[in-house]
Formats: sequence, C-alpha cells, structure tokens
Amino acid sequence: MVYFGENIFDTDFSFDIEIRLGAGAFVCGEETALLESIEGKRGQPRVKPPYPANSGLWGKPTLINNVETYANIAQIILKGSEWYSSIGTENSKGTKVFALGGNVNNIGLVEVPMGTTLREIVYDIGGGIPNGRDFKAAQTGGPSGGCIPKEHLDTPIDYESLKEIGSMMGSGGLIVMDDTKCMVSLAKFYLEFTVSESCGKCTPCRIGTKRMLEILEKLCDGKGTELDIYKLEKLAANIQKSSICGLGQSAPNPVISTLKYFREEFKEHAIDKNCRALECKAMSKITINEEKCKGCGLCQKSCPVSAIEGEAREKRIINQDKCIKCGTCLASCPFKAIGG
Repeated sequence: MVYFGENIFDTDFSFDIEIRLGAGAFVCGEETALLESIEGKRGQPRVKPPYPANSGLWGKPTLINNVETYANIAQIILKGSEWYSSIGTENSKGTKVFALGGNVNNIGLVEVPMGTTLREIVYDIGGGIPNGRDFKAAQTGGPSGGCIPKEHLDTPIDYESLKEIGSMMGSGGLIVMDDTKCMVSLAKFYLEFTVSESCGKCTPCRIGTKRMLEILEKLCDGKGTELDIYKLEKLAANIQKSSICGLGQSAPNPVISTLKYFREEFKEHAIDKNCRALECKAMSKITINEEKCKGCGLCQKSCPVSAIEGEAREKRIINQDKCIKCGTCLASCPFKAIGG
C-alpha cells in the first residue's frame, strides 16, 4: 500500500505523484528525450553530459528509470538485498518480464529469473513451435534488438550474455520465429519501424537508417547485389558509432545480427535472386513436392485465392497464375511438402 499527501501519519513527510502523458514516440524511451517530452518540448535526445542525475527535469537532478525497476525497490527493502541477490546470475540480479510472442504456442507475459536459457523460455514455458515447425531465431530487445539463432538456444538470458551474441535485453520483447521466416525481410521490417520513429535530430540516424532500408528493399525485390551487403555493414557500423542517442546507436542491430548468423540468406537474395522462405514475393515461386504431399487438402482449404487444385485424397498442385505467394499454405502443411 502507498500513501500520498501532506504530513503523512502526522509526520513531516509529504509525498505526491504527478502523472504526465508523454509524446508516445519510440525515441521517448531514451531518457533525455522523455524529459524533453515531459517538459512539453519535442521528444528529442539531449547531448550528454550533463546527465539527468546532475541536470534533468527542468534542470534539476532527476532519477529516471522504467516502472519495472522501481517495482523492485519495495521488495528489496522488505526482504533485503541478500534475498534479491540470490535470484539471477552474478552480474544480472533478480527477474525479468518478457513479452513472449511470435511462432510459439503459449504467448503472453512471462517472468523468469535472470539466467534462464532461451530454450527453457521457448519450449518449457512457451510450449514450443506450432505445427511441428523448427525454431529458426528469436529476436530480443524490441525493434532495436538482435536476432538469436538456433545454435544459441542454450544461452542464458542476462545482460552480459545477450550483449556477447549481438542482442540486448531492452524492454523485454521476445519474438520467436520458425523456419518459414525470411531473415532479410525481417531486418527490413525492423528498419522500417526505426526509420519512421527517428526524431531526425542527427544525420547518421535520420539519413543512414533510410539508406539501409533502401538497400534491404532492393534485396527483397530481387534487385540487390553483393556490393549492397558490404554497404549495409559499413553503414551499420558508422551509424552505431556516430548517432547521438540509443535509438540510432541500436537501430542497425537487427541487420548486424542477421548478417552475422544468416549471411547465406543475404547472399541468396543478392546473387541467386532467391528467397528460401518464400516471403519475398518478387523472387518466390511456391510449389508442392509430390513425394511429400499426402493429399490431406489442408493447404487447399487455407488458400485465400483458390490457387491450389486437386481432388480429395489426391496430391495437390499450385496454379501459378492464381498464386499470390502469401505463404499461407506453407504454414498449414503438416508434412512440409510445400516450398520453393
């Protein structure tokens, strides 16, 4: 229970809370941009120093943290620091709340001790991947986080471990992806968001992320080259080093991590003009493997444009003139008979 007001319980202690609605922009997750927003200004980051602890809200020393951080304080006071330190890892104490979503059976908010492995979260808590698909990657840290591949499923989720493999904790987003996802298209999806949310104050973020997005669009449209992959890496490194705030510095993370772990997919898009996941429609031709097809008809029932033809208990075929390459049939096939 929390008490507010003047002279609480006839003491000299007074406590009050004022709630302010911020600008709602992604960049206002950066502490100084949030302070600007609270003061009624445009949500843009300040140059640091001075830091908020010295000169923050209206020039006064300010403590600024997430609600999740403040929520731990009462429990630490009540139960002691030793109790709190007993949870988690040596350098990352306590628990973490994740918003678990994507291609996983159980979605929702989960709270786990720091150090819990990605495999435990996805399979023990999340219930695994739907429709018997294979795990491909998980994206942590929100739009500015990195992608974690299958080989790091047993990585403990804490601040240090995630940083080592090119991701971050961020706000606690955890999106699971199965083997039907295109990692080039995924990188483009996150860049589209950060480009639209850039405040525009600094050139590396305002212009650099836009140029990165244009390259990713070329790759997904089948118009990219191997040189574009090199340009992506150079741009990402420069934007990380020269942007003013955390949004610009972390915006290239989805591209950097996907290039690190899924480089072959980028090469396939640039050189072979092929998208193995069939998400990039400009390069996709969806077909049904006759040897694997069992004639169950699930793909035919799921097709929104009736492009799949065939009679009951017979092997199906895809009418390429009707197919819109939406990929619905891939997800519906339990035998993995559909591909490119």
